[in-house]
Amino acid sequence: MQHLPLVVGFGGINAAGRSSGHNGYKRTVIDALAKSQVDATWQSLSALMQCDANATDYMRKHTLVRRIEEQYFDPDRIPWNRAVNLAPSQGQRISFELSKRDVPEVVPADWQIQELEGGRLRVTVDAAMAVTIQDHRKLGVSCAAQLPTGFDPAALYQSRNHPRGLQLAIVGISDALGSMGLDWDEVSQSVRPDQISMYSSSAIGQMDETGSGGLLGARLRGKRVTSKQLALGLPQMTADFPNAYVLGHIGTTGGNIGACATFHYNLRLAVDDIQSGRAKIAIAGSSEAPITPEQIDGFMTMGAMATDENLAALDGLASGEKIDYTRTCRPFGENCGLAIGEASQYVILMADDLALELGASIYGAVPGVFVNADGHKKSISGPGVGNYITFAKAAALAKSLLDERGFKEQTLAYAHGTGTPQNRTSESHIFNETAKAFGASDWLVPSIKCFVGHTMGPAGGDQLASALGVAEHGVVPGIVTSTGPADDVHHSHLRIASEHTNIGAENFSAALLNAKGFGGNNATAVMLSTAVVKKMLNEKHGSAALTRWQHSSENARQAVSDYDAQCSRDGMSLTYRFGHDVRDGSHIHIDENELRVDGYSQTIKLKPQVN
Repeated sequence: MQHLPLVVGFGGINAAGRSSGHNGYKRTVIDALAKSQVDATWQSLSALMQCDANATDYMRKHTLVRRIEEQYFDPDRIPWNRAVNLAPSQGQRISFELSKRDVPEVVPADWQIQELEGGRLRVTVDAAMAVTIQDHRKLGVSCAAQLPTGFDPAALYQSRNHPRGLQLAIVGISDALGSMGLDWDEVSQSVRPDQISMYSSSAIGQMDETGSGGLLGARLRGKRVTSKQLALGLPQMTADFPNAYVLGHIGTTGGNIGACATFHYNLRLAVDDIQSGRAKIAIAGSSEAPITPEQIDGFMTMGAMATDENLAALDGLASGEKIDYTRTCRPFGENCGLAIGEASQYVILMADDLALELGASIYGAVPGVFVNADGHKKSISGPGVGNYITFAKAAALAKSLLDERGFKEQTLAYAHGTGTPQNRTSESHIFNETAKAFGASDWLVPSIKCFVGHTMGPAGGDQLASALGVAEHGVVPGIVTSTGPADDVHHSHLRIASEHTNIGAENFSAALLNAKGFGGNNATAVMLSTAVVKKMLNEKHGSAALTRWQHSSENARQAVSDYDAQCSRDGMSLTYRFGHDVRDGSHIHIDENELRVDGYSQTIKLKPQVN
């Protein structure tokens, strides 16, 4: 029997807050929670945002989707260079002065240069000349799903000018380790070093000034390229950084990119490693910080984003009337585009036998992730057939693992739900036709981008964190930014709710987590609730083994509770080990049968292993 990939840890950060302890999830459904949970959520956010826990109005206004705040940039005043052509007035010439050090290395042939005092030069030009002039303009998009105001990941460790996406990767993996309730060093020593795998990537890369964005724009802005911009801009650095500075990991690593399905692509590799026996512990994640004017420009020009102009028209606002940016993203409703967001999400999977042995926390399980392309396409951005395949495969797997009620009545269909008109028709048709084919008549469809925006690579991780929250608290997030499905949405066999729905944790069995990526990258994951997982573990390992795990996991559960309380009291404390236990060839001991690395308790077997 295949190993079951159990979720033993998850963590990260997005516009709703910290993922561990279900804190980000609780922010999205806060109006449907009991007072004790509401208070705990505000307390957690206040520690992140460095504000008073009673400042609930402030925390509401400075989380989730909202107008872009000044620490990012001013959307009304974006710097840019305007290309103009200067021509001399009739009978005159163009004349200007500059410093000797500012003279171009290749002097234009039509420049006439005269030396002045103080190292200055006068340049005279008879003909017209092309120049660029510094200018500012208003960005067509004024909102995004930013991290909670006041949370600065760079201040929590020696960030050394790291791109923001990599700062968030350190946040995400640190939070995931905290949610495990087990000491990572002890856990990693319990298996061979090559029985741990780590997969993570961003969809676009690190496009801010300290990454690829600075690299590509340096010469045009008259700046020098730094030694770090190329390397730190690579998408797989969201795996490399956690490996090198947090995990001390020497097992399998990599980064799979699938546009907005990137998290699911990496999750699939982790699940496959556990199921095949290649790994006992597998980590999947993604981290992205795409709130930059350049990236917003790109998505806006593609027609994917909700612009200020379109939002005003959608709501029938007169000129000068204030736009409600909190309602920017309206999946499956009358909508006009997505809201971009930033996030980092990581999940730690463990083989079921190891999790029982170590007394790990069990939040759920991911028994399968399915990936398919679209085939021939007319438009690279248009929907195709691949997502029908992935979603139907996921539904078939869920049906095979659940009883009839669990599948038809207790399964959620988490939508990619970008908030674009094209998505609302295409994805709803996929869901509705699949539900019809499998005999489901009322699948509830959450779509959390209305809260946390479209975070690109980590979007699937946002869904997983939300579904884990439903498994614990039983409240399904509603699409509160919309008043209901648009006329062209297919929902005869679906329930697309505008309000939160309290189904109760005991009535949640599974979630189908759907991801659609630009270019035909489709993926759907199946997540099982803790109750379903325990039933499966009981059938596979026996009640005695499950009872032993129940007792042995008490320490982990207490450690998780302590970690959550500490973060909610003092804010997050990140794990970052720069230059810690660095290994080189002098620490390697090798023969034809095995390889040993100093500091790792178990050896790496070199002969092929039969799983």
